[in-house]
Amino acid sequence: MTESQIIPAVRNSADVLILGAGPAGLVLGNLLLAAGVDCVVLERATAEQVESRSRAGFLAANTVRVLERHGLAEGLRRHGREHALCEFRTEDGSFRLDYSALGRGERHTVYPQHELVADLLAQYRRAGGQVRFGTEALAVLDAGTDRPRVTTDGPEGPAGWRARYVAGCDGRHGAARRSLPPGSVRRHRHDHGVSWLGLLAEAPPSLDAVGYAVHGRGFAGHMARTPALTRYYLQCERGSSPGALPDERVWEELELRMRAEEHGPLHRGPIVHRAVIDLESDVLEPLRHGSLFLAGDAASLLSPSAAKGANLAVLEAELLAEGLIAQLHRGDPGGLDGYSRRSLEHIWRAQEFSHWMVQLLHRTTHFHDGLRRSRLASLRGSRSLQDWFAEHYVGV
Repeated sequence: MTESQIIPAVRNSADVLILGAGPAGLVLGNLLLAAGVDCVVLERATAEQVESRSRAGFLAANTVRVLERHGLAEGLRRHGREHALCEFRTEDGSFRLDYSALGRGERHTVYPQHELVADLLAQYRRAGGQVRFGTEALAVLDAGTDRPRVTTDGPEGPAGWRARYVAGCDGRHGAARRSLPPGSVRRHRHDHGVSWLGLLAEAPPSLDAVGYAVHGRGFAGHMARTPALTRYYLQCERGSSPGALPDERVWEELELRMRAEEHGPLHRGPIVHRAVIDLESDVLEPLRHGSLFLAGDAASLLSPSAAKGANLAVLEAELLAEGLIAQLHRGDPGGLDGYSRRSLEHIWRAQEFSHWMVQLLHRTTHFHDGLRRSRLASLRGSRSLQDWFAEHYVGV
């Protein structure tokens, strides 16, 4: 069988093919389109699925600045809510940090990620951008050359695309990662040995802060999404089924771990989404193979303990857009040559803080439990550690 019988004929082309319509892909698409770069986004899900995917919604101050700089912040400025408090509830007492008064004095903006994605998609379409929904990228071929190809399967069957550059923004299981030749990148992976049951409840927030509760039965977390929706987390056994506990039992466990008897009951409501999350981290180095670039979850995966994923995705998309525009418009390769190094500097800083947060919030061995209690005591009383926490908590 010949290659032409295996690989569909190339009938489509663009200067830049973007795999994935998440925050990284859509920010990149908007920036390229605004600069007059011919680009197309390929997305395996439907538009409705893309706009309804539930994800975290804490945007760092720098992320907001990037979106504002490129005219992509209208929705979050109208509907986002600034947030600057976190509360720790522990066996040794509770304390709060107003991180807007610490470090660099910056805040988060709470804006659900699916709403940000809907905004980015609407802007991209208004500007005439092409998105091929229901089109799954199967493989990136010839990435080591200056004319890579992408094979796809979509509504009209198998197809082939030709591009000058491919931006892999399609996640850790997407075609971009799968297509990297053995030995072309190094993968650094760490399993934190902790799992969370992630919950989305149709209930107003129960406190005006992000809540981190450390308990003998495991971690519990509270994060406001909207005035009517709240995200909760419960540490659970590895391999647990998301539906193992009925709603009533979930609320009882949340109230126990968050010490509701001491701090007041939680606002209850229907639990509309559940998922078990194994806390893992991984990083690929470098983030470039020839004409293929990785961004977002395709570049690195962080545990959700510090809400950095979408923020890194937006930062990387801006860096990659700058490099692609400079190369395609001016023949300047500097931005693309430095993309991987610059992105990895931010990624490793985020990984370090995320790892610190995992260790701060979970009990493992008795030795590590002693370290955890010492860290929390230092965070409660040390202004220098509070400043460090604030800078890394909000920063990317």
